[in-house]
Amino acid sequence: MSNSRESLFQSLHRQHHAMVLTLCRGFMKGDLDQAHDLVQDIFVNVWNALSDYRGEASHKTWIYRITINTCLLQLRKEKSKVKLPLDKVVETIESDVSGNTNESERILYRAIGQLEEVDRLIIMMVLEEEEYEEIARIIDVTENNLRVKIHRIKVKLKTLIENERKRLG
Repeated sequence: MSNSRESLFQSLHRQHHAMVLTLCRGFMKGDLDQAHDLVQDIFVNVWNALSDYRGEASHKTWIYRITINTCLLQLRKEKSKVKLPLDKVVETIESDVSGNTNESERILYRAIGQLEEVDRLIIMMVLEEEEYEEIARIIDVTENNLRVKIHRIKVKLKTLIENERKRLG
């Protein structure tokens, strides 16, 4: 193991850990423990794939792709598990969310968790303020197609948030 590989990995981890955690938290519907576990898996995957990095995309784009693939794989694994009733899932999410998180944020993550997988990914990147051009490249669509998708996701998300607020209110 070369020292330069190790220092590159440490640099990538420092630069992108927060972004990866935020994406994972969105994928895991706000469950911080699951998100932290997934972040560890992702950075193990980054380490293992580091020697295969060809420089065709920025490190950030490359890590996004690894994050997406790892999250989607995790979601597929979870789909094959026994389903819990929605109320139990919401209870679990609420108990796992730290006391520092406000109610609006919990509602947002619950609403995001109800989106389709790709929509969840897109909105999490938008919330991370990723450039549309970069998001389009990551999910392999045109920028115009992405803008249409984002608009539809925002409309759907607004309805889901309103429904969550009514449910809690």
